[in-house]
Amino acid sequence: MVDLSTRATTLVEKMDEPDCDPRALRRTYRRFTLVNRLVSGWRSVYRSRIRPRLSAERPTRLLDVGCGGGDITLALARWAARDGLQLEVTGVDPDRLAINVAKDAAARGRARARFVRATASQLDERFDIVASNHVVHHIADLPGFLAETTACCTAEGLVLHSDIERSRGAYAGFALLAVPLSPGTFVRVDGLRSIRRSYTAEELRQAAPAGWTVTRHTPRRLLLAREGGDA
Repeated sequence: MVDLSTRATTLVEKMDEPDCDPRALRRTYRRFTLVNRLVSGWRSVYRSRIRPRLSAERPTRLLDVGCGGGDITLALARWAARDGLQLEVTGVDPDRLAINVAKDAAARGRARARFVRATASQLDERFDIVASNHVVHHIADLPGFLAETTACCTAEGLVLHSDIERSRGAYAGFALLAVPLSPGTFVRVDGLRSIRRSYTAEELRQAAPAGWTVTRHTPRRLLLAREGGDA
């Protein structure tokens, strides 16, 4: 029986191992397009939190931190374009392969986005919306990461970090869901490790500094949010 009573912070995901198979890693990034479509809940976050801030007359700038293969980044750009709204999207990730996969996906699709191999602080730009998907559970220094992403946001902006909520339901459900999605990838093993590394809602509320809110935006998903970046 897997112990889910506390965060398994010492677990290392296959994708984060320095000698992981680059072919399997590339396939994993590409498979995340389907995985995130099924479980991430970003469509509802876009509708409720992002779309109300967008305009057809003036551009809004959004930064996707730790964008991986860029599927969420491109989805946000695509949804805004379909709604006739101006959204300039940038994805950053320190992993070279991730950025290459994201650029390939952008070249094949209709959505427009900029991808840069960097961390949020290295980009040295300000954005109206700063977001991340499945990043929070990787972070050892959560207050430092939140300060870094808040510093990238305008004073009137919005910071949104979406992640898994650790639970037996999430673990059992993903263990079954990932079976047909995982061959040749790290999707299943890393997904289960991610759940074990993730927070419960109460743990995340206690770990986040003042000014941040934690809500459930879909079953087994948490949204860590802050209105307004650094002045």
